[in-house]
Amino acid sequence: MHEQLQGSGVVVTGAGRGIGRALATQLAAEGARVVVNDLDPASAQDVADAIGGTAVPGDASSADGVAHLVDAATDALGRIDVYFANAGIDGAGGGTDSLQTSDEHWQRILDVNVMAHVRAARLLVPRWLETGGGRFVVTASAAGLLTMIGSAPYSVTKHASVAFAEWLSVTYGHRGVTVQAICPQGVRTQMLEDAGPLQELLSRDEALEPEQVADAWVASLEDDRFLVLPHPEVAGYYAARATDTDGWLAGMRRLQHKLDEAGALG
Repeated sequence: MHEQLQGSGVVVTGAGRGIGRALATQLAAEGARVVVNDLDPASAQDVADAIGGTAVPGDASSADGVAHLVDAATDALGRIDVYFANAGIDGAGGGTDSLQTSDEHWQRILDVNVMAHVRAARLLVPRWLETGGGRFVVTASAAGLLTMIGSAPYSVTKHASVAFAEWLSVTYGHRGVTVQAICPQGVRTQMLEDAGPLQELLSRDEALEPEQVADAWVASLEDDRFLVLPHPEVAGYYAARATDTDGWLAGMRRLQHKLDEAGALG
């Protein structure tokens, strides 16, 4: 068991399946006391029962939903030491041209993938500053460091989630608030299964199991690194994007062109 996690109070949003479930399960195995949140009450309860945690189902993206989750988790745990802003959604909201995604769908994705983090941090950080600190972990994506061919809303919101995590780290890191961003590529979850023709591209460097992502996060505690990269190749892609942006964009356009020719995206 990892010493930092034993007895700690942890919240994981979107923990009914996929990466969230794997994180909640690993955390419980490491000795943490876990609050399991999911929009699906049955899934949240199933995971909580399996790991000996507490289910607090509900919408972790709305202001009221986040406030309820934080209050209920504080009641259950006494104190929230670690908060995993893990819940996320994808999809262009109908049609293959995500440029035409409706404003309403954009807003929903922004709420879940970005504003959920903002709303949670708004409540948690002031408490942590008064009580000795805490840890805020965002499940972002390699799309937040690179981009996501096919889905403008997903790419943009994952960039924003990484940017918000960076800002939190810069602003509060010296005051005891540790911030991390988990940025995997393809992971064997429902989201990958629903990716259609993009599934092969997302799995280019091997699709990982959710448990491997959870293991990568636990390993990151050794140095408290900000970026948790379950696919180590992403570090090289990220460096290439920064040092030769035009070259990197040209390569991405070639990938897009191949998908266009194959009729994969419309």
